Amino acid sequence: MNLGDRNLFRLAAITVVIFVTMSLVTRGRFLSVANFESMAFMLPELAILSLAMALAMLTGGIDLSVVATANLAGVVAALAITHLLPAEAGLGTTVLVVAAGAVLAITSGAICGGINGLLISRFNISAILATLGTMQLFTGIALVVTSGKAITGLPKIVQSFGNDTILGVPIPFCFFAAITLFVWVLVERTPFGLRLRLTGSNPVAAVFSGISVPSILFRTYLTTGILASLTGLLMIARTNSAKADYGSSYLLQAILVAVLGGVNPAGGFGTVKGIILAVVALLLLASGFNMLHFSNFSKEFTWGLFLLVIMVFNYFANSRQRR
Repeated sequence: MNLGDRNLFRLAAITVVIFVTMSLVTRGRFLSVANFESMAFMLPELAILSLAMALAMLTGGIDLSVVATANLAGVVAALAITHLLPAEAGLGTTVLVVAAGAVLAITSGAICGGINGLLISRFNISAILATLGTMQLFTGIALVVTSGKAITGLPKIVQSFGNDTILGVPIPFCFFAAITLFVWVLVERTPFGLRLRLTGSNPVAAVFSGISVPSILFRTYLTTGILASLTGLLMIARTNSAKADYGSSYLLQAILVAVLGGVNPAGGFGTVKGIILAVVALLLLASGFNMLHFSNFSKEFTWGLFLLVIMVFNYFANSRQRR
């Protein structure tokens, strides 16, 4: 069993321990259908943002602008829908306008990701500085166009996408499953995924192997922008509104999930399976804490402690294996 598989196995075991512990301390309330359905609605937004963050980290970089990109995409979609939709629109017209808003949102996410990619790949600005700057830029644009207010009045079909189910399965969870499959295929089963990991492992060796590192970096950040925009669409569907500062806590959580899921911050290694396991572990903790009436401060403290404990445990366990 290689190093990555051992870390993944330990994370899976810890997730099971969390599940069993929360089931016992909440006296069965944790095992309710309503609780699992609630988690299925909560999981997609953080999971997709974490996948976007993981892609950037696989190259040895980071994308601090994912939440800002998601919010800007949500604002673009909400503005387009509310301005283009006639007062007495039928179902067909509503669907077309909502689809147009979604396309504009994804386009805005691609533009945001492309800007990050150009700054990092062509102008050689470090990823942390480039995306820190664009995070402020994208948030500022969203604040200016909305005057800091929430955009409401979206049609019911938008709210249905974020809050309804298909055969008992939440629609956002189905959407998340499709996105996860796409990212898994991209990273694990395509030449682009191999080149992406090689670029993160050793950029110099990648260049001598004939890999166009600037192209890989640009396409990676373009993809993270698109994934962030899809999260923005989920956010406005769930809340039935758009605002420039929704989901501000998601940024640190996405980084936490990526590292906890086994992505090497220096680049080159990480799996989609690890990301999903890490998201599930955090959601199990969060759901259990809510039932136990823990404060938000206690949850953030525990998440940070959880990450540190896992990293230290993995370090000693892996060091022992090497010896």
